[in-house]
Amino acid sequence: MQLSEILGPGAVRTLGQVTSKKRLFQELADLANSQYGLNASEVLDALQERESLGPTGVGEGVALPHARLHKLDQVVGLFLRLDKPLDFDAVDRKPVDLIFALLAPESGGVDHLKALALVSRTLRDPDLRSKLRANDSPTALHAVLAAAQGIQAA
Repeated sequence: MQLSEILGPGAVRTLGQVTSKKRLFQELADLANSQYGLNASEVLDALQERESLGPTGVGEGVALPHARLHKLDQVVGLFLRLDKPLDFDAVDRKPVDLIFALLAPESGGVDHLKALALVSRTLRDPDLRSKLRANDSPTALHAVLAAAQGIQAA
């Protein structure tokens, strides 16, 4: 599995300021609707439900929100870069500005875990995070993420 398989060019956005996690999840839900035809309210509910189990801020300004949806047949990704970092209750208590959300089929356990591992490993790279923070063009951000596909999930 590679990032370019789960993240389409249109599923990448930059946002100026988001005032809350709920608003961020709404932005992700709207993006999932426009890019993948998913019901925005179902995506929003699924992301909030998962987040209620524990924060998905993994540190170094990165969050990996994820959820399972019954209407999906494959894992899909969404990426947001925030101009102003948002408090996300991350493990290192730092605000996040790089958000890679994964939406997976309810029955797709292994693929969901592989995708989560791939995204997590990829975004651990400090050089990659720097490149993402240095770009505000969705096209450039997608190119940086797609070029990182050499990092394979287990």
